[in-house]
Amino acid sequence: MNPFECSGSPRPAEDSRCRWLRFSSWLECVCVVTFDLELGQAIELVYPQDVKLTEKEKTSICYLSFPDSYSGCLGDTQFSFRLRQSVGRRTSRFTEDVYNRDAPVTLQREVSHFFGYVYFRQVKDVSVKRGYFQKSLVLVSRLPYTHLFHSLLQIIAPEFFEKLEPCLEAVCNEIDQWPSPIPGLTLNLPVMGVVLQVRIPSKTDKPGGSPVKQIARENLLPAPTLLPTIHELDLFRCFQSVLIHLQMLWELMLLGEPVVVMAPSPNVSSETVLALVSSISPLKFCCDFRPYFTIHDSEFREYTTRTQAPASVILGVTNPFFIKTFQTWPHIIRLGETKMAGDLPKQVKVKKLSKLKTLDTKPGIYTAYKTFLHKDKILIKRLLKGIQRKRPSEVQSAILRRHLLELTQSFIIPLERYMASQMPLQRSVTPWKTPPQIRPFSQDEFMSTLDHTGPQLTSVLKGDWMGLYRKFFRSPNFDGWYRHRHKEMTQKLESLHLEVICNADLLGWTKDKSEVEIVDLILKLREKLIKARRQQLQVKDGVLDKLEAFITSIISSLPEDLQTVLGTH
Repeated sequence: MNPFECSGSPRPAEDSRCRWLRFSSWLECVCVVTFDLELGQAIELVYPQDVKLTEKEKTSICYLSFPDSYSGCLGDTQFSFRLRQSVGRRTSRFTEDVYNRDAPVTLQREVSHFFGYVYFRQVKDVSVKRGYFQKSLVLVSRLPYTHLFHSLLQIIAPEFFEKLEPCLEAVCNEIDQWPSPIPGLTLNLPVMGVVLQVRIPSKTDKPGGSPVKQIARENLLPAPTLLPTIHELDLFRCFQSVLIHLQMLWELMLLGEPVVVMAPSPNVSSETVLALVSSISPLKFCCDFRPYFTIHDSEFREYTTRTQAPASVILGVTNPFFIKTFQTWPHIIRLGETKMAGDLPKQVKVKKLSKLKTLDTKPGIYTAYKTFLHKDKILIKRLLKGIQRKRPSEVQSAILRRHLLELTQSFIIPLERYMASQMPLQRSVTPWKTPPQIRPFSQDEFMSTLDHTGPQLTSVLKGDWMGLYRKFFRSPNFDGWYRHRHKEMTQKLESLHLEVICNADLLGWTKDKSEVEIVDLILKLREKLIKARRQQLQVKDGVLDKLEAFITSIISSLPEDLQTVLGTH
């Protein structure tokens, strides 16, 4: 049975919740934001209509769904944003647990934030007082499926602007018929006469593998529109003016440094921020990031206070006002419209923060940061040669993505290897004792392993790797990585313990034990069973059923009064 489906016939009160269950596994809601002469930006429509957004969330969506007046976006513009959910919002735990358990950490469903995927249209319209038609169609989701949702908007938005609400209702009903996003599966997603075929990545996928080949192996019926990825961006387009500084940007992301991206439009801002966040994949970026951020954001004061050091966050902005606001920030990337120097995109320069002017700030990376590792000149030459030979952007992006993946893996593999060595031996797990503890992470002990098992085994880059690790240990990304790995290892120990218990002669153990000891054993085993099912521990087939059968057989051998007590416990 699909864990996302409703079972049985729902009662009237549950009908709406069950009806939109498949829809809600993809999207939280769809919003239409318009410009009102008296109110400014205002939400015109939220669908499904029973979705409850708080006033704070509605206000944030309104401001984040329109480019600010400095962007001058005429025609159609697509961009993304990310906003913090209101405190106390209830989420459907079962969908998060099932999906997040099997998804790569970088694609897990957000628990405390929403993504907004925007299609904004601004065209001249003499029938409107301001002389312009201005409206945004926004997909709100907890999933970071940037490419899928923007591809979806390209299909539905033009039709929506012609036919309005009836079109939106039809689309939402179609999405409510989609199968849920289950990692590892290839899905056909019909919408408005088009079928999008996508594969949902799984944490068991080989990093850097080709999803197109995986789809071909699944032997499904051919679909008209194949999306090779649901989340990846055109990295080469995003980074084309900062290619020679890629090493520095990767280090800033790895270390969770505060960064402001100042861009000429929300499209450039959001794509650059999302590209930066993805540059350390498959490591999860554990700091906050806002692909598009405005002065109206509810966290504006939190992030612009000068009474404390800047938070570990990446902000994408377009309003020049931010230049003055963020003058105390350590790293500011100022992007302009891409200019060509002959065949090559003009590369921005690294500049001193003191050169940052309030008005007319030129493009550049304003920072005093010194990289720990040297630049990869071979990569830069390869990319620049690709530009001269007019190599397709998707090929250039694939080269970039492979380089960044290998760089991150070279950094992470020694940490993974050391962490694995902290796991207790399997033979130390016995049925009669609590599972042994994972040994604590010792930074000094780890550093001592680098001479023989460090990044130099897989990377040609030279530099101060040890200094980079020391700084990484103080970052939110290390804390997030360590907590995730420790949780995975703890669950592995629990699974091993359950398997060892099921292979033990528990009935024989009970023969010479008192009723008190037997009842204590039953309560402990039942607690482990409930915990294993709640956490959806991945154990061998039949282990949990075997344990449940054993508990039942032991209870049936006890006196009736104890059976009654344990039966209702």
